[in-house]
Amino acid sequence: MDEARARDVLERAGVLPGPAREARLLALGENAVFAAGEVVVKVGRDAELLARARRELAVALWLAEAGVPAVRAAEPVARSVDGHPVTVWHRLPDAVRPAGPGDLAELLRLVHTLPAPPFPLPARELLGGVERWLRLAGDAIDPADAAFLRERRDGFAAAAAGLTPHLTPGPIHGDALPRNVHIGPDGPVLVDLETFSADLREHDLVVMALSRDRYGLGAEAYGTFSAAYGWDVREWEGCGVLRGARETASCAWVAQHAPADPKALAEFRRRVASLRDGDESVRWYPF
Repeated sequence: MDEARARDVLERAGVLPGPAREARLLALGENAVFAAGEVVVKVGRDAELLARARRELAVALWLAEAGVPAVRAAEPVARSVDGHPVTVWHRLPDAVRPAGPGDLAELLRLVHTLPAPPFPLPARELLGGVERWLRLAGDAIDPADAAFLRERRDGFAAAAAGLTPHLTPGPIHGDALPRNVHIGPDGPVLVDLETFSADLREHDLVVMALSRDRYGLGAEAYGTFSAAYGWDVREWEGCGVLRGARETASCAWVAQHAPADPKALAEFRRRVASLRDGDESVRWYPF
């Protein structure tokens, strides 16, 4: 789904205060995210994401009832427009500063104290999207690279199933990065709730450990995160397994953009090469 297609769906949805062409595109990935007036609208890439969109709305309501600062839905239901899920959210006030690792850690501590919600949350299918992302990549990527990632996926999925957690399992955010925290006038707010799951809490902490190892997060910033949370997941013997699973998923996620974006293809190849070589020092770049 490109921007033109997303805007067409947005226009057909009829949820904006003005024309879709005037909405500001905030992000284009699995969802196209548009802002207009007092709302933000998410347009999902395909029909497979409809159930996830519905669950994200349920999570938002549950977090509101639990008093967790998080983005709030402007409409309680997800629409399906030409096979694309569409959800509408209250637009947050402008950020007063960038979110930092400590802000994320404080919100995770709140989430990690919550009991199970009154509706089912799935396990964190960290590797569940790999097949779809590789399928969307199609002929743009080397079939040998796709086969390599499928083999890694299967190996890490089996290893993760046998892990013994250090923390009590329960609700997790699933994509715990500072970019998913918004600092408004009233403080940090959690956003992008679509990957909420019920699984090992360590999943939320390994994300930042991988940021330190692959994406250039400084040791001091990582130390701030671990201190604010109260534990360093790297001390856990299962950290390497969840880290490897997330690397595999992150590599496959970039692949879906390869057919339309040469920069995505180059980044995909960089990541695959570093995994094949077992070189953990190769820097990856956010995409």
